[in-house]
Parts: sequence; C-alpha cells; structure tokens
Amino acid sequence: MKAISTSIEGCCLFELENLEDDRGHFTRVMELEPVRAMDPGFTVKRVNRSLTRSRGVIRGLHYQREPMAEVKLVQCLSGSVFDVCVDIRPSSPTYLQWTGAELSPENQRLMLVPKGCAHGFQSLVENSVVEYFVDGLYSPAHEGGIRWNDPAIGIAWPVPCSMTSPRDAGWPFLDPGTKTPER
Repeated sequence: MKAISTSIEGCCLFELENLEDDRGHFTRVMELEPVRAMDPGFTVKRVNRSLTRSRGVIRGLHYQREPMAEVKLVQCLSGSVFDVCVDIRPSSPTYLQWTGAELSPENQRLMLVPKGCAHGFQSLVENSVVEYFVDGLYSPAHEGGIRWNDPAIGIAWPVPCSMTSPRDAGWPFLDPGTKTPER
C-alpha cells in the first residue's frame, strides 16, 4: 500500500499494488502497518458494504461524536465514487475544509477518514459498491451529520445530485454564526 497525503491531517489515500502474471493478479487489500503509520490505534471492528444503484446519488455526510468517534478506511469494489472527507475538528487548521478523490477498482485507491471528520460519497456510475473498514462500534446515539450541500463547506460534487436519503437531506446546515456541526 502506497500512502498519498491529502490537505487534511490524518486523511490520506492509499494506492494498492497488483502483483500480475499470466494467471491474473494478486492484491493486498489492507495491511494494518501502513494504516497504523497514519493512525496508530486503527483496528478493524466492523466492515460495512453499500450498493448505490444510480449515478449521482450522494450518501452522507456522516460522523460519530465522541466517545464513539471512528476511523474509516473506504474502498470502491465496483463502479466508481467521489469520496469526501470533511474536517469538523474545531481546533484543526483545516476546520470545515474538505478533500475528495475518485475511488474505483481501476485506480485501486482507498481513503482513510480520521476521527473528527465527516464522510460521504457520490456514485459516479450505476451500481457502485463501497466497502468500509471501521475501527469502532456503531452507536446511533452518537451519530451526527451535515447536509451534503452545506454552503459553509462548498463541496464541488462532480455530477448533479440525483438522490439522497430523507435522513441525509434532513441533516442541518452548519450554524452560520458559529459554523459548528450539530452536536
């Protein structure tokens, strides 16, 4: 796994490397040591997978509040998605900034989303499958979200939003006075 830094501390892309021969290829999908170089405490506690059937669908922006904050290692198994990490750590120099990257089986990239950041993605093609390795247990009581089109963040989604869930459409915008996420 080759680590590629992003503009947000703790968020990075990993590029996988295929070992190819006449039979096909072999890929190490996840190695803990390169991930732990970015987040020393990362341990997989659950794996989630989603299928997004239509192009333009946006899922997110989601996060877990302390003490249940979690790290996600996200990959696209089929199709293609624009994956986004938003820094919502008030003490961070990149507070309320975002970074995004296309994830696909072809580019063999994964995104590490650190604690204190919101995560979301947009399907760029039909039938995109995304898988997350997560270091924490899910806690509905600690779940939070930010509206995908919040002007305070200004994410430049690659294609128009074709659909989102009612829950994701109902997340609050950041408070313009304090620019803080719902807590």
